Amino acid sequence: MIVFDLQCGDNHVFEAWFGSSADYEEQREKGLVSCPICGSGDISKALMAPAVGTKGNRKKDGSGVAGDKAVSVSNTNPDPAQMKAVLESLAKEQAKALENSDYVGDKFADEARAMHDGEIDERPIHGQTTIEDAKSLVEDGVPVAPLPLPVRPPKSDN
Repeated sequence: MIVFDLQCGDNHVFEAWFGSSADYEEQREKGLVSCPICGSGDISKALMAPAVGTKGNRKKDGSGVAGDKAVSVSNTNPDPAQMKAVLESLAKEQAKALENSDYVGDKFADEARAMHDGEIDERPIHGQTTIEDAKSLVEDGVPVAPLPLPVRPPKSDN
């Protein structure tokens, strides 16, 4: 797997994982990559810091010697509190984006295609569909994008 920092035309930066660079290019060309913040399909790779491995003179505990001073290599695992804050922020942004969207459940592919074909009025919708139906929509030029976080159907909360 490879992780890229991506950026949409509105300068929203987000992270996405792909099997390879070729997978990223193929998915982007098919319109399967979109901004999770605004839904834009105008996506390009953003500048990112390279991942640099530790030097061979490091001990297993992460310490080493630089000149005559002992140094410690910091752990690159994300801080749980920071991750929680990021996920909470993402959840709030997704909820805000869905405020004026109709939940159509498993009729998503049919509704999206009908709007695209001019059979029904366009409106923001969200729901669920199969991977095959989503790929078919994208191949037919229907503008769809996956939501970054799961959505509970309305009235499903206790």
